[in-house]
Amino acid sequence: MIVGKVICLKKWGQWFFLSISFVLFVAASDFFGTWDRSIDAQQAGIAEIKSSQDINGNGIDDAHDLVLGARAYVKSQPRYGSRYYAGGYPDDGYGVCTDVVVAAFDEAGYCLKDLIDEDIALDPSLYGITVPDGNIDFRRVNNQQTFFERHALSLTIECNDPADWQPGDIVIYPQHIGIVSDRRNQQGYPYLIHFDSWGARERDELTNQTIVAHYRWP
Repeated sequence: MIVGKVICLKKWGQWFFLSISFVLFVAASDFFGTWDRSIDAQQAGIAEIKSSQDINGNGIDDAHDLVLGARAYVKSQPRYGSRYYAGGYPDDGYGVCTDVVVAAFDEAGYCLKDLIDEDIALDPSLYGITVPDGNIDFRRVNNQQTFFERHALSLTIECNDPADWQPGDIVIYPQHIGIVSDRRNQQGYPYLIHFDSWGARERDELTNQTIVAHYRWP
């Protein structure tokens, strides 16, 4: 009887270990994106909105170009670090969350640096800036938010309807920013393409923090 109990305990221990290992594997796979369970808008039964513009003339609307640019940037796996660069653009493999947005707009055919610098020059007080600095102003979350508040469509910050969140939308959190993906979770809510101290990634993390602003580029 004792031997039987020992064997049962060993088997139970093995099953317990395998179960815990599987749970950890699933969690790690979900975080690192090795097990992608995303769906697209059609699978979610959501009408996907496309931009009416194609500024770079590549046959892809601006909104989806923003997604492609943001995705390409996070896939390059930059290292997280807030640094100052002459000329403004990181040249050492480091970056911050705002660089995702800059790369997204570059892909769509816009120079976000020039757009923000020009807007600041028109009225620095709107940005709370006394002395403009083209080497860093366009990479600050607050400045990007001010620019989009002035020039993009401001949308809901509530996550009541997944259809409210479309590819290429810009999402702002307290001192953080990201781009909405065209990939969605099983409930229809889109993934977020962003970059913080945990790394550059595209994940089901739209509502991980409090959303303070939501914009759509024309």
